[in-house]
Amino acid sequence: MKIIIIEDEKLTSQDLAETLQKVEPNSEIVAVLSSVKEANAFFEKNTLEIDLIFSDIQLGDGLSFEIFNKFNITTPIIFCTAYDEYALNAFKTNGIDYILKPFSQKTIASTISKYKELKANFSKNSVNIDKIFEVFENQKKQTLSSVLVYVKDKILPVNIENIAVFYIENEITRLLTFDQKTYSINKTMEELENSCSLNFYRANRQFLVNRKAVKEASQYFARKLSVTLTIPFKESIVVSKTKVTDFLNWLANN
Repeated sequence: MKIIIIEDEKLTSQDLAETLQKVEPNSEIVAVLSSVKEANAFFEKNTLEIDLIFSDIQLGDGLSFEIFNKFNITTPIIFCTAYDEYALNAFKTNGIDYILKPFSQKTIASTISKYKELKANFSKNSVNIDKIFEVFENQKKQTLSSVLVYVKDKILPVNIENIAVFYIENEITRLLTFDQKTYSINKTMEELENSCSLNFYRANRQFLVNRKAVKEASQYFARKLSVTLTIPFKESIVVSKTKVTDFLNWLANN
């Protein structure tokens, strides 16, 4: 079995190569490519028949989907990713397998086994990389790195990572930073929820909380959860019983 690895973290690519050869002793690692640029150069010059590609998604110089779009690669691809279920669902829909980082020998063995079982189907079904690419591009475009706040006659940028919580007070959207500064912001909670990273969770209509700001969650009346922040905050943040499971999954996975 001829395999290509596309991965920009050297230790990860080495670990993957070693694990693959333990799981599949007859496999041959044809190339280990560390960037979009390097992969493009490889596929321009080589027409080798490859059985399987293991590819990271976010490389140092772009998304690996750019490679597969450019060369219309039909080789089955196993994505190595740390992304959320939202993105992984796109892989399932388009018939691509994936492994989550950090991977283990067991997960690699399971993936190789699945590849062998589905080998015939992989050769017949075309993978719609465009749809998966769109998922990540849209997510990347929507994610804010900072927001603008208003202080008297000045407009100042505040880094998203420095924000503990967004909240609504007297119908005005405000934010509280980790150094306990409060600002008003000219965005709705819906806009913020759609454009903040996955580190933020909409606890209820009034609060959008940063994972780093969550100190603990405790049982509350009627199977709800009460969230305590790592910094002083006068408002009570309550997660409704319908969102408890989703909130706890977010808390555990971020």
